Amino acid sequence: MTLPFQPYSKKQQTSSKRIRHTQRQKGDISNTVDQQLKERSAGLCELCGKAWAEERAHLTGRGHVDEKTKVTDLIHVCIPCHRWLDGTQDGIRSRRFMAAAINAVLDHYVRNFPELPGTSKNNPESKGSVRDG
Repeated sequence: MTLPFQPYSKKQQTSSKRIRHTQRQKGDISNTVDQQLKERSAGLCELCGKAWAEERAHLTGRGHVDEKTKVTDLIHVCIPCHRWLDGTQDGIRSRRFMAAAINAVLDHYVRNFPELPGTSKNNPESKGSVRDG
């Protein structure tokens, strides 16, 4: 049994909405997340603590972020520290270690303190992981 051919009209084709975020959209940093990151770092590099933080480095690659980027997926760093994080084996290992440590703390709080704000499994802000694959 074959089904009859039912093509979509041009209107149906152009009016469809994408449900899943693209990799680029997942990596985008909202103004709210950017502000939270700047407040957390107080403008100083979160790695060396000596230089002004000028860049936002993803601890989790865009391809591994479950939803949109959260403040726990980022670190505020100076340019030399960002180059070290992304360009050396030690930096990449450190970035993965930091992501795993943050994820372990978040998992602990979700399991042990479900009543805390932002830790509900039904809360869209708490979904996701900072693991880097």
